[in-house]
Amino acid sequence: MSFPHFHRTAGGGQVDFSGPNVRRSVLAVAAPMLVAQVLNLLYNIVDRIYIGKIPGQGTLALAGLGLCFPLITLITAFANLFGVGGAPLCSIARGQKDLKSARTIMANAWFMLMVSGAALTLIGIVFHKPLLYLFGASGDTYPYAAQYMTIYLLGTVFVMTSLGMNPYINSQGFARTGMLTVLLGAVANIILDPILIFGLGLGVRGAAIATVLSQLLSAVWVMAFLTGSKAELRLVLKGFRPDAAIIKRILALGTSSFVMGFTDSLVQVACNSTLSAFGGDLYISVMTVINSVRQIAQTPVLALADGASPVISYNYGARMADRVRAAIRFMTQLGFGYTLLIWGFISLFPETFIRIFNPDPELLAIAVPSLHIYFFGFVMMAFQFSGQSVFKSLNKAKLAIFFSLLRKAIIVVPLTLLLPHVGGLGVNGVFLAEPISNLIGGLACYITMRCTVMPELSAMERAKSAR
Repeated sequence: MSFPHFHRTAGGGQVDFSGPNVRRSVLAVAAPMLVAQVLNLLYNIVDRIYIGKIPGQGTLALAGLGLCFPLITLITAFANLFGVGGAPLCSIARGQKDLKSARTIMANAWFMLMVSGAALTLIGIVFHKPLLYLFGASGDTYPYAAQYMTIYLLGTVFVMTSLGMNPYINSQGFARTGMLTVLLGAVANIILDPILIFGLGLGVRGAAIATVLSQLLSAVWVMAFLTGSKAELRLVLKGFRPDAAIIKRILALGTSSFVMGFTDSLVQVACNSTLSAFGGDLYISVMTVINSVRQIAQTPVLALADGASPVISYNYGARMADRVRAAIRFMTQLGFGYTLLIWGFISLFPETFIRIFNPDPELLAIAVPSLHIYFFGFVMMAFQFSGQSVFKSLNKAKLAIFFSLLRKAIIVVPLTLLLPHVGGLGVNGVFLAEPISNLIGGLACYITMRCTVMPELSAMERAKSAR
């Protein structure tokens, strides 16, 4: 049985997931997604770079911004719950030529993004003070954290729209358009940050306002494309009614991404509160910098995994097992090579990465050894990303959820709380929890994926040849 190839739009805008060269298909999606994710990273990274350089306030302000990370991560987790949760289902439906189901999935995802966005805004603003102190705030860092968080929360619906609906552009093969979603917002943020932070003297408030306005611009772009004539799957809201069965399917698949984000938030809370107790505000600033370096380091391998996902989903839906296997192999090999390379760069030039955010000598003195501990064995993350991507792409929600919980909730959080009390490790115990979880969680996830998915693909090939 043959499946017709999707055509490329003018200028090569739409990627052909059924093309004979799987590596080219993966890279065709991953390359613009890499640019998009780097630009998306700039939303917050640029804020940290400028905030860390506010004269006389940079180190404390950076700690205050770091205290907001758990809530920002939680908002992203909800965006992924309905965005990443529904996009693979759309790709599978497209592979099966069921465009009506794909459109219905997308409309229900949009509805849930709006509902959860409104709820998060209300809850976050009402309870922001007790939340920030729970996250490890002190009397010195709370004012900075509160200024940023309350303004950022006002733009939650924009964040949910831009992050949550952009995967539905990528799932149709319009990776370049998805990249432009983030490009518009990131460029606006880069321009607005220095104007509002330094030019108008708004400080941390200026960084938050710049981020909200930038996310608004991205959200408008996403909705304009998905409701316009260029989209293969258009978002039609007229006569829309929520479908509980479809929402349940989206939740089932998206829960793994949500759990990853939620447990990231939980880890950040555990780290900040433990560091506050054992090291004080300065160590929260150090963790803010290290988290920023980690986000920079892992963005390319995440883009690779996300780029492979629609290719894997589409060919799985089309019963092309050999192409699914080839995409998994390529994603894993390239991810391993990249993580090994970036680990080497960070180990050799730690101060270069830290100075991007804050050049304070006192911070540098403790950040360098902490960075070495935190990034030890970073290469094992390639296996975690590869295994998780395959589970999500093939709608194996239970396995994806389990391995999300294993690495963060079951390994990192307990170790973060326990290791500082072992053998006088103190703050070093907090940074040591990450490499231990990378080794155990990464290998467990990848080995399980190989043992469960590869036999299924072999059975798919046998059934196809027997026809």
